[in-house]
Amino acid sequence: MSSENLNSNRLALVVGAGAVKCAAALGLWRSLKRAGIQIDCYVGCSGGSLYATSMALGYDVEETIAITRRLWDRQITSKRNGRSIFQVLLPSLFGFDERFALYDDAPLLDGLKSVFGQRTFADMRTPLYIVATDFHSADQVVISEGYLLDALRASISIPYIWLAWQVNGQLLMDGSLSNPMPVDVAIREGAQIILAMGFESPYPRRVKSLSRFAFHINSVMTNNLFQSNFAFHNLAHYAEIIPIMPEFEQEITLFDTDKIPYVISQGEKAMEEQLPYLQQLLATLEEA
Repeated sequence: MSSENLNSNRLALVVGAGAVKCAAALGLWRSLKRAGIQIDCYVGCSGGSLYATSMALGYDVEETIAITRRLWDRQITSKRNGRSIFQVLLPSLFGFDERFALYDDAPLLDGLKSVFGQRTFADMRTPLYIVATDFHSADQVVISEGYLLDALRASISIPYIWLAWQVNGQLLMDGSLSNPMPVDVAIREGAQIILAMGFESPYPRRVKSLSRFAFHINSVMTNNLFQSNFAFHNLAHYAEIIPIMPEFEQEITLFDTDKIPYVISQGEKAMEEQLPYLQQLLATLEEA
């Protein structure tokens, strides 16, 4: 890898999966802006992809909060896929395949279109990489070109909940299924310092429906994968990885958008604790 690429991506921010908790990235961002530190590369996965994209486009904190409330609330699961129950009970008659989903994704798509429209990766102010998972091979897929709507829709395709999404001939689903906090993407792009903001996925308060059962199982798998993948990359030390792990005293579940200000404040607090170390590393790079 060229030295030019290393210098251009010296500081990367990786925002992992975590639904509303991912808003903590805005607190981190606020802390860096106050310190005059610029991010050179963004990587987003699942819910984190919405925040990474908004920051890479150049939206400010308040704009991104408004975007989140438009995109991520209970309304996106308000429209059931009426055909799904018949696909389960009578698969030969109604047809059951890899495109199965419990919910109609029209509300989700409408939200994404209202925010991102026809924008592409070429509109980014800062390089952006969005992670999804190939349905058939289970491989991690990194998207860095084409329409933002397609990349985001693929990265947040939670199994059972929404249809897997077709991008460039691949059927893709939630990025958290292959890597909930993809620091490896930032490493591959030559980042010298990586801010890795990760979360354990929230569990539903009560498992009282098929959809909540699906959310619960997805969180179990994601949390186990998050812990093992991060442990590996942190030990391998391919680059300087600074974990930014906000602590939440309040319970934060999937659609608690009313708690976004609190989530942001905890992200800011977590970044402030690591800021002196980051500034030290950046100063060392300047001297090198």
